[in-house]
Amino acid sequence: MSNTNLPVLLLRNMVLFPFSEIRLEFDELEDKQLLSLAEAYYGNEILVVIPLDLLEEDPDINELPKCGVVGFIKMKMDMPNGKTRVTIEGKSRVKVKTYTKEENLVEANIDYSQKEVLPENKELAYIRTLTKELDVYTNEVPTMSNTLLPTILSLRTLTKVTDIMALTLPGTFSRKVEYIGEMSSITRAEMLLDDMKQDLEILKIEQEIENKLTKKLDKEQKDYILRERIQLIKEELGDVIDKDTEIEELRAHIQSCACSVKAKNRLLLELSRYEVMNPNSPEMGTIKNYIDILLSLPWGNYTTDCEDLNIVKSRLDNTHYGLDQVKTRILEYLAVKQNTKGLRSPIICLVGPPGVGKTSLAASIAISLGRNFTKISVGGVSDEAEIVGHRRTYIGSAPGLIIQGMKKAGTNNPVFIIDEIDKMTKDIKGDPASALLEVLDPEQNHAFVDHYIEEEYDLSKVMFITTANYLYQIPEALRDRLEIVELSSYTEYEKQDIAYKHLIPKQLEEHGLKKEDVAFTEGVILTLIRNYTKEAGVRELERMIATILRKIVKEHIITGKQDIYEITDYNLEKYLGKKKFIYNESEIFGSVGVVNGLAYTPCGGDILPIEATFYPGKGQLILTGSLGDVMKESATLSLSYIKSHADEFHIDASILVNNDIHIHVPEGAVPKDGPSAGVTITSTLLSLLTNTKVHTNIGMTGEMTLRGKVLPIGGLKEKVIGAHRGGIRKIFIPRINEKDLDSIPEEVKSEIKFILVDNYMDIYRELFNKFKRKSMSNNKELIQLPLN
Repeated sequence: MSNTNLPVLLLRNMVLFPFSEIRLEFDELEDKQLLSLAEAYYGNEILVVIPLDLLEEDPDINELPKCGVVGFIKMKMDMPNGKTRVTIEGKSRVKVKTYTKEENLVEANIDYSQKEVLPENKELAYIRTLTKELDVYTNEVPTMSNTLLPTILSLRTLTKVTDIMALTLPGTFSRKVEYIGEMSSITRAEMLLDDMKQDLEILKIEQEIENKLTKKLDKEQKDYILRERIQLIKEELGDVIDKDTEIEELRAHIQSCACSVKAKNRLLLELSRYEVMNPNSPEMGTIKNYIDILLSLPWGNYTTDCEDLNIVKSRLDNTHYGLDQVKTRILEYLAVKQNTKGLRSPIICLVGPPGVGKTSLAASIAISLGRNFTKISVGGVSDEAEIVGHRRTYIGSAPGLIIQGMKKAGTNNPVFIIDEIDKMTKDIKGDPASALLEVLDPEQNHAFVDHYIEEEYDLSKVMFITTANYLYQIPEALRDRLEIVELSSYTEYEKQDIAYKHLIPKQLEEHGLKKEDVAFTEGVILTLIRNYTKEAGVRELERMIATILRKIVKEHIITGKQDIYEITDYNLEKYLGKKKFIYNESEIFGSVGVVNGLAYTPCGGDILPIEATFYPGKGQLILTGSLGDVMKESATLSLSYIKSHADEFHIDASILVNNDIHIHVPEGAVPKDGPSAGVTITSTLLSLLTNTKVHTNIGMTGEMTLRGKVLPIGGLKEKVIGAHRGGIRKIFIPRINEKDLDSIPEEVKSEIKFILVDNYMDIYRELFNKFKRKSMSNNKELIQLPLN
C-alpha cells in the first residue's frame, strides 16, 4: 500500500516526470538525513516538489505547490568525497492535501486520486494526433532526435505519452513545471500540441529571415562589413594600435629585458618574423603569444630574504602550532646563507596525512621569508608535457606548469609549492615524475629548458617545497633529490591548542563575531575532536567550529538575542546533532577470536579489529575485508606458524584439518593492506583456537616471519595516537621500534603500557601461555585475560 504521508524533497534545478529518472548528488547533511529517513520509514519513497520561488532557500510551507511527483529511490551511493549520489524514479503525479514541517523536515499528506479514466476512442484519438504532430515536428526541427517517435508508438496510455513527450521536447524550465502541475492528461496533450505548433511557426520565421540574409549578403560582403564594424568598435574604445608602434614597443621591451643573450637574440628573431608576417596568417597569433610569454617571465627579478631569524621564527609560530622540525630546518638554511653569503635553496618534501597543514605551512614559509610564492598541483598528472611544456608545433601548445608558476610568482626566487607529488601517474604519454627530476635537481635546474620556450631558464634560486601523503608512493629517483620532513598526526591535545589559539579566533572574525559573543567551555573542544571528527589534521574540526558559529549568527539575526552564547557538552548536540564517533563501547572483556590491530590510514592512526571463526570443512583459509596481497600473505603465514607450533600452543591439530578458518577485517568496502598485521592475525587465530578472550584495551602491531621473528613497522606515532583515542591502554610493538617511542607525545605515552617483543612467543607468553586451559578437542574452558 502506498504511503499517504511522504517526506518532501525540494528540487530547484531540474524536473522529475513520472516514468523517468533523474540522478542527483547531495552534500548537505539535511538532504542526506532526508534520504536516510525515506529509506528507513517510507519504503524508499519521497515526494519531489518544485517550489514556486526558486530563489527562496527556506520557503514557507503554505507557499509550496499543491502538486508533486512521488519518486522512488532506486539507487543510493555514498561517494569517497563525502557526497551522496542517488537515482530517483518518478512514479506518479499526486495532489498534496497539506504540508507539515518539523525542524528541517517537510512532510506532505498526499492524495492518490483514482486513475484517470478516458473513453477508449477519445484516448486513442489524442494519441494518434500527438503522434502525427510529433512526426512532422521531428522532420522539421533539425535538433530534435528521431528516437522519440518509435518510443511513443509503443505506448497505449495517454498519461504516459504526454509525460514522456513533455520531458523530451525542448522547452523552458517554467513550461516543464507547468506540465508537472497539470493533473489532466487531456490538458497536457493540448498543451503539447500548442507548443509544437508554436515552435514550428517560430522555426519557419527564422528560416525566412535566414534566407533573406543569405540572398542579400554573400561571403565577401559579410566579411567586409564585419571587419569594418570591428574597426569602428576598436576606434570608439581607443584600442586601435598601429603595428609599427607595437613592434617598436616590443623591441624596446626586449632590449631592457634581463634575460640571457641567447634568449634575447631568440626574441629579436621572432619579432622580425612577426614584423613581416601577413596579418591574416594564423601563425601571427602564435608568434605574438610566444614573445609575450617570454617577456612576462621574471628574468633577473629577485626579492630580498628576511635575515632576522627571530622575526622569521615568530611569523612561523603565529601561523602554525608545533611542526618544530620543518621550522628549525628553515632557520638553519637562513643562518648558513647569511654566514656564507650564498647557498642553494633546500628542496623540502613535507610528508604527512591530509589536513596537518603541509600546503599552508609552505605558504607561511614564503611569507616569513618575505618571498613571493606560487603553487601548482601535480596530483593526477599523467602527461610529462604538463611539467615541461608542449612543443610549439602542436595546436594549443603552452608552457608547462613550472614556467607558468614562475610567471605567476613574478620573481626569480619565489617559494614554489608542488602539491601531491605522490599522486602523479605514469602512462603512454610519459612519466611526469621523471620530468620533475630536472626541475628539482640542484645540479641541473640552473639551465632548465621548457619545450615551449626552448630557452634555458634559471631555477636554482627557487625554494621548492613539495608535499605528499605517502612517502613510499614517491618514485625512488625523485625521492633521492628531496629532503624529507614528516608531519605526523596531531594529538587531541595539540588539536585543542590549535583550536583555541588559531581556529576559533579565525572563524569568529570570518563570521563577524567578537570574542565576547561566544564562549567555548573547557573540555567542549575535546568532545568535538573525539566525537565529531576523525582525522589526522584539523580541517573537519574547523568546519565543525564554523557550523556552530553559523547557527549562532542565524539565531542572533532571527531572534535578536544579545546574550553571550556558551557552547558546552550539554548543548553541543543542538548545533551539531548526535555524536558521529563513539570509541571503545564494545564488550568490556572482548570476544573470542577478536584482537585489536593498529592501522595507519589517510586520517592518521586507527584501531583495526581482526575477527576469526571456524566451522566444519576441509582446512581451507577464507579471507574477507578487501585485503591487499601483503595482508593475505600475512594471514597465510600466521596459519602456517600456528600449525607448526600446535603442540606448544596446546591446540589439537585435527581442528586445523577438519575445519575451515575464516578471517575477516571489518569495513569490507575499505581496502586494507600493509606489512604490520602479522602478529595481530596470529593472536586472533590463537584466541579462537584456544577459546580465549583478549581484552579490548589491548592492541598490537608488527609483521612476523615464518620463524616468529617480529619485524619493525612504520607510522608508530600515528598508530599509538589513534589507539589512545580509541581507548587502548596496552600495546605490543617490535623491540626495534623502541627508538620511535621518543616521538610520541608525553600525554599519550604516559597513559599506555608498551611491551617490546622480539619474537611472537613473547606475545604468546604474555597473553596466553601463563594461564591453564583445556584442549579444544575436550571440554571447553573459557579463559578471560586481565588487562594488566
